[in-house]
Amino acid sequence: MIEVDPRQFIIKRKRKLYRFALFANSPLCFELEEWQPGPVDVVELGAGTALFAVEMAAKHPTKQFVAVDVKADRLQKGAYEAAERRLKNIRFVRARADQLDQIVNPFSLQSLWITFPDPFPKKRAAGRRMTHRNFLKQYKKLLKPNGALYLKHDNRDFFAWSLEQLVADRWHIEELTFDLHDTDLHMDYKILTTYEQRWLGKGLTTNFVKATTK
Repeated sequence: MIEVDPRQFIIKRKRKLYRFALFANSPLCFELEEWQPGPVDVVELGAGTALFAVEMAAKHPTKQFVAVDVKADRLQKGAYEAAERRLKNIRFVRARADQLDQIVNPFSLQSLWITFPDPFPKKRAAGRRMTHRNFLKQYKKLLKPNGALYLKHDNRDFFAWSLEQLVADRWHIEELTFDLHDTDLHMDYKILTTYEQRWLGKGLTTNFVKATTK
């Protein structure tokens, strides 16, 4: 029989509560009910630690960024990184993907990044995938006429399924690769997320697509 030390769970719970407290105490972090929609240029949806969005915000100080994730204990990491770098053009909102229309005004978004979302591999969970056609229709209502959706993922099956969804919903595929870091595509695309660093270290490649509603 494997013996489990219950103190391990207590320590982990305390650490998680501490990270939630960090989120609550950051002036850059918002619960959905606290958020007041305003000008937003770029959203990272399912942002995790949001270090990708932070790096993008640092490179593009004239644009307004919002990082969205349902887990506050992850978002706070990006928020404190942004605070340390004194970035004024990024905010962090705890919300689900289906609540994005409460964060962004209609037809106002320039770019929507979906970075390494949960692939929900079971067929019965397909409706929860952030690239399901139900979500894609919502994104169309938020993007500007010349706006773009960007997807990065390591799971080839999920990525191929997502491409099928985009085509079926009549998105225009502008850029596509199954090995992003072996291309000469824009360097912004190659900014690493926390998960991407992990997957690349395991020898996986990054699948990438840019799609527009044109």
